[in-house]
Amino acid sequence: MILPPKLKLLLFLSSQMAIFILFIHLYSYNFNSQNMKEEPNPTHMHVLVLSSWRSGSSFVGQLFAQHPDVFYLMEPAWHVWMTFTQSTAQRLHMAVRDLIRAVFLCDMSVFDAYMKPGPRKQSSLFQWYSSRALCSPPACNVLPQNETISQSDCRILCNQEPFEVVEKACHSHSHVVLKEVRFFNLQVLYPLLRDPSLNLHIVHLVRDPRAVFRSRERTTQDLMIDSHIVMGQDWQKLKKEDQPYYAMQVICQSQLEIYKAVQSLPKVLRQRYLLMRYEDLARDPLAQTARMYEYVGLKFLPQLQTWVYNITRGKGMGGHAFQTNARNALSVSQAWRWSLPYEKVSRLQKVCGNTMNLLGYHLATSEQEQKNLSLDLLSTWSPYQQIYQEG
Repeated sequence: MILPPKLKLLLFLSSQMAIFILFIHLYSYNFNSQNMKEEPNPTHMHVLVLSSWRSGSSFVGQLFAQHPDVFYLMEPAWHVWMTFTQSTAQRLHMAVRDLIRAVFLCDMSVFDAYMKPGPRKQSSLFQWYSSRALCSPPACNVLPQNETISQSDCRILCNQEPFEVVEKACHSHSHVVLKEVRFFNLQVLYPLLRDPSLNLHIVHLVRDPRAVFRSRERTTQDLMIDSHIVMGQDWQKLKKEDQPYYAMQVICQSQLEIYKAVQSLPKVLRQRYLLMRYEDLARDPLAQTARMYEYVGLKFLPQLQTWVYNITRGKGMGGHAFQTNARNALSVSQAWRWSLPYEKVSRLQKVCGNTMNLLGYHLATSEQEQKNLSLDLLSTWSPYQQIYQEG
């Protein structure tokens, strides 16, 4: 049958339209598929406890580490710094950031660059026993999964597990929490905040610089390599008595810049930042822990509430400086006031005054004010409220 010319034209146009629609459909499908691959939904909540040495960060790390839903590592970037001990903090920023990202994604092969080749155990990780997740199944089957675990027991019973269990343990928890003290600005973390494969939330822990200084004095030898990296090449030019103040100047300035940088972020990213003062935590540990847990979507389980209560109401100032054990948290937070000479306090306040003012730490204008414990040197104004009020 011979079709009329107009009908032929109509059929031809219809077939071309069908082909065009099919092409658009396939293109749209492929485009969406690529987007889905490029922007996967994160399967974990990723939390970075961002702080500095001797600021109570090990304690805050344990508040997260003891939760059964958390995979926690303490200062994984220690491995980077101990590999490049002659470098500077700024030069190592990118390497530290890349390691942190890999660990958040449970890719532990990143440590290959910073550990000796050959078979290794999970105990090769810095302070591995501070992670409850590495002291319980599936990493270690000796200790129970739903109870708080002491670091001493873990260190004895779980130190022979192969390194491969670290990645397995990471994948088996809903939250990955890393505590790190080796970031000195927020800008280096911007790519992680915008990374679609991460659901990054930052807990920025700060502490009164006078308390930090006092604690650093008692751990000078332990922190010597880190302090040299912090000071960079300048440490060799400084008198020995000036070095602690210069290190504190760098640390205070970095905490100040991180806090200020957050306020320039878009609101959606500011909501991924939580400022925590150690002193607020020491004064009301249950309420402040609940605040952190709510921020990252963790339930404050009854056994954890009991653990937090007991660990912050111990007697004395605690044991080893780098271990979290029962101590009087409030006394620890104020120890500098009766043990640090005022001449050091005065000099430190000149070095860190801007940071102290912004974060709500009042200056002690005399030795009498310093030692008068009835005089509160912590502002009741909450600096973290400003971040959201200005947005």
